[in-house]
Amino acid sequence: MDSMDHNATALELFVKYENKSCNVDSSFRYITFTVFYSLIFIVGGISNCYVLWVFTDMYPIKGMNDIKIYMINLTLADLLFLIILPLWIYYYHNLGNWILPSFLCNLSGFLFFVNTYCSVAFLTVISYNRYHAVTKPLEAAQSSPRFRGLIISLIIWLVIAASASPYLFMESLNADGSKMRCFEGYTSNEISVAITHLIIIALFFIVFILIIFFNLLIIRTLLSQSVQTQVGNRGAVKQRALWMVCAVLLVFIICFVPHHLIDGPWTMAVLGLWKKGDCSLLQSLNDLHQVTLLLMSLNCTLDPILYCFATKKFRRHLTERIRNMGSRKCSKSTTISGISFENHTNGHPLFMENLANE
Repeated sequence: MDSMDHNATALELFVKYENKSCNVDSSFRYITFTVFYSLIFIVGGISNCYVLWVFTDMYPIKGMNDIKIYMINLTLADLLFLIILPLWIYYYHNLGNWILPSFLCNLSGFLFFVNTYCSVAFLTVISYNRYHAVTKPLEAAQSSPRFRGLIISLIIWLVIAASASPYLFMESLNADGSKMRCFEGYTSNEISVAITHLIIIALFFIVFILIIFFNLLIIRTLLSQSVQTQVGNRGAVKQRALWMVCAVLLVFIICFVPHHLIDGPWTMAVLGLWKKGDCSLLQSLNDLHQVTLLLMSLNCTLDPILYCFATKKFRRHLTERIRNMGSRKCSKSTTISGISFENHTNGHPLFMENLANE
């Protein structure tokens, strides 16, 4: 992507486009985005800061395994987006008029892209990690999870940051009457812009298929466990693990799939490469596009709920922290527990970390 014209590589995040004779603007976004982003900033900021605090408080850095490293990086990606969210709130409160320095617009677009696709990437490796732990527990136990987690996390950050780097250097502001718009307009080759969007959409759905594959195999493996492993506490643990697997799929379906379904036809219509001149269709697609952008930002609040607050360990930690408010007593009762899975090929018990308590 770096070798392409930087204006053509951008995913235009918030838009009002002119398509030949069509002047399209989704005016509802000014109030909706201001209110919705304000709620996301408050709820997401508190929840993600708490998650980060819990991880650093409960686990020594050197003792973290790979999945905890992925979860910390997922939290950091959310916090990076939340940091610049007040800039977007201010932008929409001013009815789409960017009066701040232009480099802040560039930074906002960059971090939006980084948060979106780092979240997708880390949710994917977390799903693979759990798939590997369930289907090949002995192999997973014999690996070096901390080193692997650090290397994979570094690769993800470097690849996503490099892909988003055009945002930092491109011309981000354009005049629209008396207003200065931030990332609202194409100024380069239409075909290149369309190809870039379609490549990103295709890559996303490849990843989504992998997510479905990994999580369906996890569900099949958990459901195939012998009856003895389903009674008592272990049965409850398995139910929580199954719920978490389904919740991962829901995050993708709610937050990311709608945008990537709409983005293709929206891009083609905006560029006049499909249904050219159909202003009614373009307005409808643009309205839907705005809604899907809101849904994508929702992942900042769902990530900590799915991977942290929904687990017994974090709930217990939060409860004990509230009870011991004002003291420095650190709860150590929530130690890592194990769950036994039967190897269907040789019958030996194999142990892995509790999926629901990761």
